[in-house]
Amino acid sequence: MSLFQGMDTSASALTANRLRLDTIAANIANANTTRATFVNGAWQPYKRKMVELSPVTGQSFDNLLQAAIGTVTGQTEQGVRVTAIREDNAPFKRMYDPTHPDADAEGYVLLPNVDVMKEMVDMISASRSYEANVTVLNAAKSMMMKALEIK
Repeated sequence: MSLFQGMDTSASALTANRLRLDTIAANIANANTTRATFVNGAWQPYKRKMVELSPVTGQSFDNLLQAAIGTVTGQTEQGVRVTAIREDNAPFKRMYDPTHPDADAEGYVLLPNVDVMKEMVDMISASRSYEANVTVLNAAKSMMMKALEIK
């Protein structure tokens, strides 16, 4: 096991969580955008975007744990990566506002499928994950400094 493996794992998680936070911020910023994409001759509202994460190795957590403690040999590269940024296919919200410039013939406006409360929960989760990985990096740095002092 490499001395810097824990730092590499945390660094990959920091990068992934930063992208999650950026995507959540974009979702919140576009929560009221009714003209985001032009599809089939008509404007469509903004679609919520979601980040998909997966392990770097594609192995199960149990295999990674066994490799970390040395009972299983093989690839021990660990971490997380972004596999995709998908659009949420949930239906758009409809609001009755006949004075809105994007209202249809019946007076309804299609609004983005972004739920700000759900985005705030996701933001707290991503922020806590980011903070936890910063703590892991600081702990690894502290252990390395103590090891240098022993020498």
